[in-house]
Formats: sequence, structure tokens, C-alpha cells
Amino acid sequence: MTTTTSVAGKALTALMLSAGVCFAPALMLMAPSAQAATAAVAGLPDFTELVDKVGPAVVNIRTTEHFKAGADGAQAAPDEEEMREFLRRFFGGNGPGAGPGAGPGATPGAPGAPAPRGRRQAPPDEEVQRGIGSGFIISADGYVLTNAHVVDGADEVYVTLTDKREFKAKVLGADARSDVALLKIDGAKLPTLTMGDSSKIRVGEWVIAIGSPFNLENTVTAGIISAKARDTGDYLALIQSDVAVNPGNSGGPMINMRGEVIGINSQIATLSGGYNGISFAVPINEAMRVSDQLRKSGKVTRGRIGVQIGELGKEVAESLGLKNAQGAEVSLVEPGGPADKAGIKAGDIILKFNGEQISRSSDLPRLVGSTELGSKAVVTIWRKGGQLDVPVTIAELAADKPAKVAAGKGKPKAEAASNVLGFKVSDLTAAQKKELELDGGASVDEVDGVASKAGIRVGDVILQLNNVEIKDAKQFNAAVAKLDPKKPSVVLVRRGDVTQFVSLKPSAK
Repeated sequence: MTTTTSVAGKALTALMLSAGVCFAPALMLMAPSAQAATAAVAGLPDFTELVDKVGPAVVNIRTTEHFKAGADGAQAAPDEEEMREFLRRFFGGNGPGAGPGAGPGATPGAPGAPAPRGRRQAPPDEEVQRGIGSGFIISADGYVLTNAHVVDGADEVYVTLTDKREFKAKVLGADARSDVALLKIDGAKLPTLTMGDSSKIRVGEWVIAIGSPFNLENTVTAGIISAKARDTGDYLALIQSDVAVNPGNSGGPMINMRGEVIGINSQIATLSGGYNGISFAVPINEAMRVSDQLRKSGKVTRGRIGVQIGELGKEVAESLGLKNAQGAEVSLVEPGGPADKAGIKAGDIILKFNGEQISRSSDLPRLVGSTELGSKAVVTIWRKGGQLDVPVTIAELAADKPAKVAAGKGKPKAEAASNVLGFKVSDLTAAQKKELELDGGASVDEVDGVASKAGIRVGDVILQLNNVEIKDAKQFNAAVAKLDPKKPSVVLVRRGDVTQFVSLKPSAK
């Protein structure tokens, strides 16, 4: 080791001497550039006054959980799957042994380190720390916003201000779909933050985040907005930034240069649990709409029309006669739901909702969810080469119903010849039609080639071919025989209760 260091030291000395001879003129030549760089640095934003102004309203949130010992005095750890989800959302952790508050260098027994896995001996009704997050005060009388996953599963929630005052908080409500929770602490004349308008943010503008990464209270990081509407969920598009957000920052505010909150730091994209340059925040406009409902009723109601949807692919759009791959493909219509009563069918493409364009399928749930319950909405659909406006009454969002499975009894013999799309079909039985509530269609009995690669399976039901409704196997095979082998075709496939368009390129016989 000593020899290596000595050799390296001599080499470094030689390099420094060489640099002293060769680079001195270069340094003189670079002086104007250095001056320009200094001027550029002088133009960078100064966050000091902004932090002094908004910092006192940002809080640390600590959650605990009560574990009760069983008859044998042993105490079970929280459900493993629930804890994994908690870690993924709150701390970005995904490896074995990761736990609330665990970060680089965390060890069992240290503050914020995970408890040992499995069962352990503990005093009855012990209060154990569950996790640490951040939040911010939105009213002087003690209303606090944070993430829903920060307080999920907690028995007790404690809020600590920058002046070290600690309050026991009441969770007024939490909405998992938007990841927003509203807390209340007993206080008066508390410092507050001003809410901004997240619809007016611009990519590239400077923002800061304040929170408690790794339980380091009131930590400030800065960066820019990377994207305004990043789709990561059904009911809201998140703000993406390169602001350093780490475990414990969840629930803290994202603040613009005017000192306004434009988002709630919610998620990080990471493989290690640490900052990787991509973080996401809940837009404050959506967060405030949710908090208003939580304050009034403790829950959030959203509209629904009773459909399941999927993304519309380019090839499918072209085959259906659409110029652009925009819209939401209806794969399932809830029996007796608002869409069903309005006449919307599986295979329809929803192009607009109340006149607003559906660019991506994820646009539809957000628009429907924010529509007043009981109101009439106009849904513009594309069906069999034509556009149609359908009035739909908005109902309250309900849980999905289990899918139906077609009965497989008494199946007639399959058509002998395989078609150029790569599968054999047969007619549906009367029992299958009744079970699936269908008037016609062709059941897939054998799959190979093109169809197999596209994901079509035995038991699927073919409902349409290139905008033509399929009544039976004979009609389907006759239509396939007339296909242009150089052009892709699209079939509407029913699997259980789910319906979806599949693009297929015919192969030579």
C-alpha cells in the first residue's frame, strides 16, 4: 500500500508540474470566459428570503402504531404486503429489510430503523414508530396537508413545527386515489402557506421542496419543473421535477419563486430508495379540491359512467378510420350502469367528454371523476366508422364487479379451416350467449401464428372484424377470406367481461 501511494504521489507531482508549465497561458486566455461564468452564476435565483418566509409553515410528521400482544405474549409484525406497499410509496424502498425511515447506513435499533421481521416479544399495547414524513399548514387554526400514504395505518399522528412545538393530530380524512390527507391540530395563529395555481406552472421554472428527508427536519432542495402532467395514476397527472426528494420528504410542499405551493411531494423514481433526479408531486389544485371534501365529509366522492377503458393504439385507430390515435377504447361496460343505459358499447372509442378532447385514455377518469354527481354529460364516441354524441348521467364511483366467464359446455365443432389471421373459430352455444349477454360472435378454438403473437387465446370471443359485427363463425371466416394480406386488420375480442381491439397483420396461407 505504501509503495502504491508513493508511485501515485510522484505521478501526481509530475502532472502538477506539467500543468504549471503548459496551462498558465491557457488560464490567461480563459479569463474572459471565467468572468462570463461569474456573471451567469450571479444571475441564479437566491432562495434565502423565500425559505425564511415559507419555512415556518412546513412541519415534520411522525406516525406510530399500537401493537397488542397475543395470548403467548408474542407480537406480530404488520402485514408484509401492506408494509412493502408502504415502503414503495413512502420511502421508495423495494429490497428485503428496507423499513420506515431506513436509509443509507441505517441499522437495527437506530432511530427510524426497521423492526426485526417476524414475531417478537414486546410489552402489551406498545406504541411503535411507524414512519416519518412531512406536511404544511394551510390555515392559521391548524389544518395540515400531507400525503395519504404518510398516515396510512397509523394509530397516532404527531406534528412538529420548526419552533419544536409538537401537536397530536387528528386525521380528518385520507384519499388514496390522489394520495392526499388532511390533518387537524389544536393551534391558533399558526404560520401558513399560500396556495398557487398548478394549472399555470411552466416546464423549466424554478421550484423548491422543503421537508424532512431521512428525518432531517426543514431541509431545503431546489430544481426545476421537468414535466407538467406525467401520467402515473388513473385520477391525476403528477408534476415531475428534478428537485431532490428523498425518504421523509413525502407530504412536503413544492413551492414556486413567488412563495406559493404548487404541489405536494409524493413519489420518487428510484431503485435504491434514494434520489435519482426524478420526483413527482400532486398538483395543488387537485389537492385542494380533495381537502375541501375531506374537511366537509371526511371522504371524497367521484363521478363514474361505468366503463373500463384502455389505450388506443395507432394501428387500431387507422384500421377503424381514425386519423389520430387519440381517445379511450371501451373494453367493458358495466351492466345497468350509466354508460350501458345510455347505449355505449364495448368497442366504442370515446373521443370527447363534455366537449373536451380525450388525448389519452387516462384523461377520461379525471374528467368524469370531477363531474358533479347526477349531472348530464355528453360523451362523443366513434362507432363503426362514424361519430356519435351520447348523453350520460354521472353516478358515484363504485367498486369494479368481478368478470363473467363463459360456460364451456356443449361446444359445437370448430370450423375446419384455419384462417389467415391464425386461429380457428366456432359458433357460440346458446348457454354461452346467455351467460355473456351476446347475440352473436365466434369463439376461438385454436390459435397459432399471428394471432398467438398478438395475445389472442383459446376461449376468446370475436365480436367485430374491421368495423363489421360478427354473427357466427361462417360469416367471420368468409370475411377473413376477403382480407388484403398486405394490410393489417383489427378484431374486437371479448375475454370474460373485458373487450379490446387487437391489431393483426394477415399472413399468407
